[in-house]
Amino acid sequence: MKTYQNNQDFRDCISPLIDKYPDNTVKIKDLDTLRSEGIDNLIYTYVFGDNANLKKQTAWLIKDLAKCTGVTSASIQKIYDAAAQGVYANKTVPAINIRGLTYEVARAVFRAAIKNQVGPFIFEIARSEIKYTEQQPEEYATCVLAAAIKEGYQGPVFIQGDHFQVSSKKYATDPQGEIGGLKKLIKDAIEAGFYNIDIDASTLVDLSKPTVEEQQKENARITAELTAYIRELQPKGVTISVGGEIGEVGKQNSNPEELRAFMKQYNSFLKPGLKGISKISVQTGTKHGGVVLPDGSIAEVKIDFDTLKTLSDIARKEFKMAGAVQHGASTLPDNAFDQFPKTGTAEVHLATGFQNIIYEHPQFPKDMLKAINEHLVKNHSDERKPKDTDEQFLYNTRKKAFGPFKKQMWDLPQDKLNPITKALEDKFVFLFQKLNVVNTKNLISQV
Repeated sequence: MKTYQNNQDFRDCISPLIDKYPDNTVKIKDLDTLRSEGIDNLIYTYVFGDNANLKKQTAWLIKDLAKCTGVTSASIQKIYDAAAQGVYANKTVPAINIRGLTYEVARAVFRAAIKNQVGPFIFEIARSEIKYTEQQPEEYATCVLAAAIKEGYQGPVFIQGDHFQVSSKKYATDPQGEIGGLKKLIKDAIEAGFYNIDIDASTLVDLSKPTVEEQQKENARITAELTAYIRELQPKGVTISVGGEIGEVGKQNSNPEELRAFMKQYNSFLKPGLKGISKISVQTGTKHGGVVLPDGSIAEVKIDFDTLKTLSDIARKEFKMAGAVQHGASTLPDNAFDQFPKTGTAEVHLATGFQNIIYEHPQFPKDMLKAINEHLVKNHSDERKPKDTDEQFLYNTRKKAFGPFKKQMWDLPQDKLNPITKALEDKFVFLFQKLNVVNTKNLISQV
């Protein structure tokens, strides 16, 4: 890959591949060359180029080229409406967080999806990940669309803002500032093509209040306010899929009383006629990143699948949603994944397991890993808990190296990169099979 150095270099390389018309539409003249090398250089220029004008041009061009090749950013709302109506059942949509090597990892996802005729699958990034991986929404969406072009994928691409979360500490001292910051992020994400947004105000649930209604009230009010804000911004003809959350991941398990109390108040706060949330995130026993043992391995976590099924059933039957959403699932044992479709789980969020495949692959350079560990000790030692071993500290903080080491990872030689992305592709195939979304491409056209 290379970066285009200036406008002339950009025009000289791109003009044999596409025609650009005065109305700014484009037509592809040489799709094979575009896919073999042109799109690589465009995305590399966008992510690492230092010419701001060229970066803007490449972002616009990649979006236009995606449309030309049959790729569009889309909302999953219609599919979730179909789940709520019983059009399909026992299929769990995977939502994949990509923290690093985003273009290459997204390519691996598309290869796995094409080979297995998978319809609904989601790319997502959380508010916290946007910061520490140094990927703004536009960059994330542009990498995903470029990957779709590269792999010859055609169809809707579902890009999601995950855990667009209210900070309880900041909200306590400056509620308007915190919600204003979240609204700015939502606006940026929608403009970038995120047509699926998970609001997470579960951090405002106050379990010290005497009734469940009072505990969930502020969560419901803020979720309704941000739903209305999203409806104001969504493009004409698009109904953005909005998610809510009742149980903060890693804390107390959710229950039916909480779901009903949240939804009753959420619906009362939401303006009449506005489309509400399409799914509800709950807590049933997982923890983001898994529970790390002193030797750096992951403890086996037990999920309360009975509760997950009960909450999914209530979400569909009483509130016309697709079902419940499970977070923090990527580090679960392999035999847990086929339980999600069996329990009617609408969506499962997967992140850390993919990060582990990258860092722990035999082809990941040892010298880069050493440099990453030194960086973490130097810059993140304040996050170390008193009883953490070295292995626990490095495991818990290494996600924060994806930003500072972004270019070094993208520049890995192909003989190192290919085995790593093949391992990721195999994992995506495994997950698609276990979550029962193989051969669901037709579902997209049926709804």
